[in-house]
Amino acid sequence: MSQTKEIPYKIYLDESELPKQWYNLRADMKKKPAPLLNPGTGKPMTLDELSVVFCRELAKQELDNDTKFIDIPEEIYQFYKMYRPAPLVRAYFLERALGTPAKIYYKFEGNNTSGSHKLNSAIAQAYYAKKQGLKGVTTETGAGQWGTALSMACAFLDMDCQVYMVKVSYEQKPFRREVMRTYGAKVTPSPSNTTNVGRKILEEFPGTGGSLGCAISEAVEAAVSQEGYRYVLGSVLNQVLLHQSVIGLEAKAALDKYGVKPDIIIGCAGGGSNLGGLIAPFMGEKLRGEADYRIIAVEPASCPSFTRGTYAYDFCDTGAVCPLAKMYTLGSTFMPSPNHAGGLRYHGMSSTLSELYDQGMMEARSVEQTSVFAAAEQFARVEGILPAPESSHAIRVAIDEALKCKETGEEKTILFGLTGTGYFDMVAYEKYNNGEMSDYIPTDEDIAKSLAKLPKVPGEN
Repeated sequence: MSQTKEIPYKIYLDESELPKQWYNLRADMKKKPAPLLNPGTGKPMTLDELSVVFCRELAKQELDNDTKFIDIPEEIYQFYKMYRPAPLVRAYFLERALGTPAKIYYKFEGNNTSGSHKLNSAIAQAYYAKKQGLKGVTTETGAGQWGTALSMACAFLDMDCQVYMVKVSYEQKPFRREVMRTYGAKVTPSPSNTTNVGRKILEEFPGTGGSLGCAISEAVEAAVSQEGYRYVLGSVLNQVLLHQSVIGLEAKAALDKYGVKPDIIIGCAGGGSNLGGLIAPFMGEKLRGEADYRIIAVEPASCPSFTRGTYAYDFCDTGAVCPLAKMYTLGSTFMPSPNHAGGLRYHGMSSTLSELYDQGMMEARSVEQTSVFAAAEQFARVEGILPAPESSHAIRVAIDEALKCKETGEEKTILFGLTGTGYFDMVAYEKYNNGEMSDYIPTDEDIAKSLAKLPKVPGEN
């Protein structure tokens, strides 16, 4: 598509152009994601069963495979206006530094106090909990971005917020923890001695730094054992990808203003919230046969669920208290190394993205931690933003693809998601700068050991 206007460094949409509806990607999928299963009966989870754990309206969104557009409630729409629309940036300085003919754009989601895209879903989930008349919510957090966002949303709506933070991140990121506490959240390192499942995990894995799977188990137990509470999750679920579709809708609207069509779209992938939100409208076009894009999910080599996992039904949590989801997984008992991209240390992947990957609609790549931080520092020095370690996985592959264009002379257009800032990740940057950062890649034996414990689902695994 020809570019008819001079493209500014930052492309801003008007406030009036903020999406008024979320886009449900599953509505355009001919083959839908496999349903969540009740681990006790082996049958698809019903609305009533899911409503024990989630707010009822969110449970409806979780099960909705057919409604293409869902109205954003006015209260959430007004909250979005505090920090949205988010800018789409043409990375002129990075292009110049790389000497590439590629045109690089990034959608920057760090312009809010939580420092990431997570606030897009946090306010939605807190709103529905408040509307249902609940006292509060419980959740897990890896790097702390989701926990920070949820604590902000709950403070805004005057709700209680209880966060189980993966222990290694709790220790690595004390300031992220304190932001949550400043917004009124109770933060507990996970696994902990405060829940039955936490005590069980500590007994089986003494001294563990924890995982998102562990923290999810504790948060779910805390929710179902307290009157007036529900559990909320910052990634993986269909409802979260729905809320995050505002990222892609805005990015596409901004590109369309200047007649730009990306050839390659890149996002970091842990559970799938950022990637799913960024690619949603583009993938929709691809599914409908209206356009084609090369879409790349980037994950850490230390937790490679797409690139080395198995597509199977598995528990969403280590304690095996959640429903079963069909996804690319390393096994719910997989304990990733304590790398610094805490938000990507999850054993599985969104069922929606897993199905799309299995259909060959997107590709995946794993990258090592030291190469990720090399890309992060290069980006920071030329673009003036210190990126979060999670986002830097996408930066790594965007740079790699731009350098391929330099070799071939192709003028491809690259879009990637910059999900947030790295100002609470300075311990990680310190270790990289001191030459103390290492790359741990799990062995085939490590992965096989956890995959051997996959639950048996008739006709599936």
